[in-house]
Amino acid sequence: MANPRESELSYPMGDALPAPGGVLELQPGVRWLRMDLPFALDHINLWLLRDEIDGQAGWSIVDSGIHNDATKALWEQVFAAHLDGLPVLRVIVTHFHPDHMGLAAWLTERWQCRLHMSATDYNLARLASGSTVGMGGELAANFFASHGLTDPDSQAKIRARSSYYPSMVPAVPSSYRRLMEGQVLRIGGHDWRCIAGYGHAPEHISLHSASQGLLISGDMVLPRISTNVSVVDVEPEADPLSLYLDSVKRMLSLPAETLVLPSHGKPFRGLHARVDQLLEHHDERLAEVLQACTAKPCHAAELLELMFKRKLDLHQTTFAMGESVAHLNALWLAGRLRRSLDEDGVYRFSAV
Repeated sequence: MANPRESELSYPMGDALPAPGGVLELQPGVRWLRMDLPFALDHINLWLLRDEIDGQAGWSIVDSGIHNDATKALWEQVFAAHLDGLPVLRVIVTHFHPDHMGLAAWLTERWQCRLHMSATDYNLARLASGSTVGMGGELAANFFASHGLTDPDSQAKIRARSSYYPSMVPAVPSSYRRLMEGQVLRIGGHDWRCIAGYGHAPEHISLHSASQGLLISGDMVLPRISTNVSVVDVEPEADPLSLYLDSVKRMLSLPAETLVLPSHGKPFRGLHARVDQLLEHHDERLAEVLQACTAKPCHAAELLELMFKRKLDLHQTTFAMGESVAHLNALWLAGRLRRSLDEDGVYRFSAV
């Protein structure tokens, strides 16, 4: 969704964006980078944090970009011009998705440093880089078909994406340091507290620095679009939407004036307002889905036009399907809808 209440947020950097291969310094020791992505969501924000480990001065990187030559070349420009002659000391990855994890192995090898991330997402990245977990291939095609996405063209394209994740994350570091809820990282003389979030990824880690008034939110809180919350084939009866909503509600305990550093969009203030907007958005979507299923039994695919008011390409359709199922599962598992597997092999949901 494009945020209709975006005017409630403020952007301290205005319209300024980092140049390709460049950085913008948000405050001393905190630098903002931006890398291209080959999707409709065409960029990811990455962060450089001035650091010191075991007496060695250097930098910590937060998130990596996808694995391709163009992103590597931009990183090399950053290394040459924007590290003040200092090394990278560690790579922190918020979660396992390809735009965040893709170059983690290359970066840690390039600088002989350690990866830091949650255990759940690290191990899922290792699994997914050698398989098709929730990303494409036969299992994903069958899962989407069971929720009504049965047209032959979409089915063929999903089956063909059997190496979707490995194409953008071909390798995962062989070792890592685990991040957990409540853990504190000392970075550049400041404490950064790990905040585990659920629903978008299995164990997403955001980082909050109270002394600097900063939140590296990853994908959990974005200013202009709502975070994708999907059910995938390996956990078909999951309720990620309830997990996500509970996670973002916990962000309300942070100071309202916190400067949020999101993975997509621009740094902004208005954290509490944005959380309220996200909660309202999903309440509206749940109400729409419940109304549609009260009128007649529905499957996830036929709800796409209701939930997404624009034309979707295949990449977007797979995310939209996952989100449609997430809203249906939330209502079903809460006892507000019933689910039936019909003779055509498709799950339909109807009012209780």
